[in-house]
Amino acid sequence: MTSSALTCKPRRPLMDLFPVLGRQVALRLVRPRDAAFVHGLRCDPAYNTHLSAVTGTVDDQRAWILRYLEREAAGQEIYCVIERIDGLPCGLVRLYDIADDQFTWGSWILNADKPQKAALESAVLSFGLGFRQLNLPVAYVDVRIHNAKARAFYSRLGMQELRRDEQDIYFVYHRAMFEKDVDALHSSVDREART
Repeated sequence: MTSSALTCKPRRPLMDLFPVLGRQVALRLVRPRDAAFVHGLRCDPAYNTHLSAVTGTVDDQRAWILRYLEREAAGQEIYCVIERIDGLPCGLVRLYDIADDQFTWGSWILNADKPQKAALESAVLSFGLGFRQLNLPVAYVDVRIHNAKARAFYSRLGMQELRRDEQDIYFVYHRAMFEKDVDALHSSVDREART
């Protein structure tokens, strides 16, 4: 895994890629006005068990988002709010350490406002952003060892475990695996949306 900055920008301006629309959820770029939502979600003990610790205030979160916008403009990172189709925010996901041939996917969190299958659909949309829109062949994901639900989800997607340490398991997900399964993943979301 490398963390070099993206040296070739996406083929289209980043703003042209958004919103990324699904059947039940959509992705849009995080903005300073989202600071209270981001801070509240990341600080909520019902959802943050397996995330990096968050300190500070909503104003600190807003300042972090303003710094993030510089990384976004440089093509190094994409931080998205996951919203229900009716516009209610229900989660976050991030593509970071974006380089010429890879990205890291993470900071994925959904709250109780999410529709059914939001986890699957938000993952498909966000990995599709990296694999299809940014045309990157490899995604890296790390997950806390004790996050059994996420580990099982990543295994079902066909991710391969690379290594472990005392805190995390590191996975790789290849675009070819995503492309092999993406139609079936979309069908699963579509079936749920119709019920």
